[in-house]
Amino acid sequence: MDPFSDFLNLLNARSVFSGSLQTGGAWSISFPATDLVKFWGVVRGSCLLQLEGDPAVIDVRPGDVFLLRAPRLHVLATDMALPPVPRDDVLIDRSGAHARHGSGDDFLMIGGKVELALQTAGALLDALPPLIHLRAAEQPLDTLHWLLHRLVHERDGGEPGAGAASAQLAHLMFIEILRAAFAAGQVPDAGWLRALADRRIAPALRLMHGAPGHPWQLAELAAACAMSRSAFAAYFKAVAGLAPLAYLTMWRMRLAQRELREHRTPLAQLAQRLGYGSESAFSHAYKRTLGHAPTRRTA
Repeated sequence: MDPFSDFLNLLNARSVFSGSLQTGGAWSISFPATDLVKFWGVVRGSCLLQLEGDPAVIDVRPGDVFLLRAPRLHVLATDMALPPVPRDDVLIDRSGAHARHGSGDDFLMIGGKVELALQTAGALLDALPPLIHLRAAEQPLDTLHWLLHRLVHERDGGEPGAGAASAQLAHLMFIEILRAAFAAGQVPDAGWLRALADRRIAPALRLMHGAPGHPWQLAELAAACAMSRSAFAAYFKAVAGLAPLAYLTMWRMRLAQRELREHRTPLAQLAQRLGYGSESAFSHAYKRTLGHAPTRRTA
């Protein structure tokens, strides 16, 4: 797999389709903070968005798509002066996955949540901005809009397997939002997320992800990117936030963390697989990178 798919697989990202909200007239709804990554897209209508602790009010337009990774209460409303109704009160009378509020159907949004492996979630969350806002007026979001409308179809169609199809579509939404964030430049100045979107160091990343146990040398990785050792090392660190071989160590330890959690692989075997000459060398690198000694129960 490509490095981005590797990270999604490592994180065991699982998207869960939450449902839809239809509103009309004048309305205001407060949404509680959640530890899960949350995303939603506006099928029709417009409103305002405000995150708790942030005085800025965001203008929400038809076709806009959002991803919220920070656990923050937020309010969607036609007028921020209106007293917000708690989301849970709105959901009391919902029909299946569809909730209605207010009068009419001026506004419709579809939302989902993403569950990540607990031990490795920080690797993704720390690399994401608190809020990704993809504006339909500023960049093509055709794939995301198709997914949104397909989610509406699955919600309303009553076809066999609608629940499973919705979950898969929601997962594709999550991936496409991150891709669009790459294209829109909504990624931090340095970090693994930016590194995965950088074409200049992509050959080196593919080598390290393809054979993490190989004793890669800086010269090999630089040559794969058609760069000198010094230029490659400086550029890689500026993009990824880590030196190339430090990135390799981090990736090895993330793989080890998953292996220990899911399969309880013996440490000596895992050390050999990931390119370490001894169990003690592997354990030292693991503790130095992740802050604790490797155990067979890390979840």
